Parts: sequence; C-alpha cells; structure tokens
Amino acid sequence: MHLNGEAYLPGTEASGQTVRIEAPAPGVRLLTLDRPDRLNAMSGELIRDLHRALDQVAADDECLVVVLTGAGRGFCAGLDLKERPSRQPGAAQASPQSRMHVQQAIAALVPKLRNLRQPVIAAVNGPASGGGLALALASDIRIAAASARFNAAFVRIGLSGCDIGVSWLLPRLIGAGRSHELLLTGRLVDAAEAERIGLVNRVVPDGEVLDAALATAAEITAMVTIGAADAFGLPVSTTHVLSSGVAGTMAANRTGLQMATVRNLALAWVLTLPVSILLSGLLFWAFRSMV
Repeated sequence: MHLNGEAYLPGTEASGQTVRIEAPAPGVRLLTLDRPDRLNAMSGELIRDLHRALDQVAADDECLVVVLTGAGRGFCAGLDLKERPSRQPGAAQASPQSRMHVQQAIAALVPKLRNLRQPVIAAVNGPASGGGLALALASDIRIAAASARFNAAFVRIGLSGCDIGVSWLLPRLIGAGRSHELLLTGRLVDAAEAERIGLVNRVVPDGEVLDAALATAAEITAMVTIGAADAFGLPVSTTHVLSSGVAGTMAANRTGLQMATVRNLALAWVLTLPVSILLSGLLFWAFRSMV
C-alpha cells in the first residue's frame, strides 16, 4: 500500500508553496501549513505538499523534533470544500474510485505523521476542524492558543465524523464517552475545555503558541539524541502506527520499548545473575524435561 500523495493524486503537483519547511533552531523543523486565506484547508496541493514535507523530515538525520502549525489565524480547517482535491482535476464528475483515492491521500497523512521517528508538537494557533483535528490528534504534544477551536466537522453536513483516524485517536486522549459526544454532534470545543478534558497539553495566550512549541522543542532536543535512542532500540517519537486496509482506518500505538529492547534487557539481567543461580535454573529445566 502506498502511503503518499503522489500515488493517489497523480494529477496534482506538489509545489512546495502550501507547506513551508524551516529550521528555527538546531534539530528542530517547523512545518507551516500556508493557505491562510482558506484557514489552511486541505486542497490537493496542500495534501501533496504535506506528504512531501513529512517525507523530507523523515529522511532528515539532523531533525530531532517537528513542530506543526498553520499560517494566519487558523491551524487547519479540514478539507477545502470549495477547492476539493481530485485525482483528475478538471474532470466533469468524479467516479467513486476517484473519490476513494482522494480519501486515501488524505487518510495516509495520519499514519505518515505518526510513523515519524521524531516527536511532533502541534502548535494549534486557531481552528482545527475535521482533517485539521486529525493532524493535531496525530501529534505527540498539542499546545493551543486561547482562540483555538476543535471539532469533528463532517458529521455536521451528513458525513462521517470519523475523519482520517479521529475515531481511533480521540478516545485514547479523552476517553470513549466524551469522544462519542464530539463525534456524534460535531460541536465546537474551545481551548479551555480542550485543556480540561485532556485534548491539549496546555493553552497559551494568542500570539504565543509557536514560541511555546519551540520552547518545548528546545527542551526535547536538549534531552534526546539519535545515538541514545538507537542504542536502546527506541524510536525518538513516543508513538508509532501500524495500518491495514485503507490508510488511516486502523492504527495501533506501540510502546516506546520495542521487543528487541525487551530481549536485550532480559539478556542483560540473565548475564548479571550469579553462576550458581544459572546452574540451578538449568538443572531444574533439565529435570522438567526428563519427567
């Protein structure tokens, strides 16, 4: 299964103009969704650009932390209903297969974001609706401006409220009961409520959210090195996704410790045991095998 925009939106070019990549500090990459006149809603171009930006930071050995934010007064308003992405731009009517390809291109963003080795900090500077909510939820840390708003948008126009992994991610942050309400009603959650229910880590005054995110990124880069992570078999990011079927429809967290690390720890423990205990254990298992 291809998890990239090119596979699903071959008729849309990745221009690099709707997602900016900057290096505001050593080890930090800042990704800015840059369609402020549309509250950074997802056009085909932005989807392709974001796929390419995530691919770029994934391959960047100097990148330790990713900060994701939006230009202007919005984080991401979800799918752009006026400039809808299309597999075949200019076609009179999209086929069901074409619509599915578009959905896959959008949905693939979430596992790609979650599969990054680097931790991702979402600096939610304004509305995060639908797919924008999903991008925030898929991040490891969420810092919100006081004016930020969150909602599962598409249920309000008769479509599913489970946009690109939201139904999997949201209950793991705020619990099933609260998630069911938000997914079924699509109501807006303001920043204060989002902090209270655990949807975001903290709220800062408007205009300070990016500085707060970069400050957190600086704390992480001061503590984390690729070498230390690799030595213990640990991903730098705290989360990882396994997907099957349509991209983004099924996902699973994995623990920070990988199985290889568990095996290494077990071996280290065995090697520190006194020889007498080891011999006793071997004799016990030998006796068990004879019985």
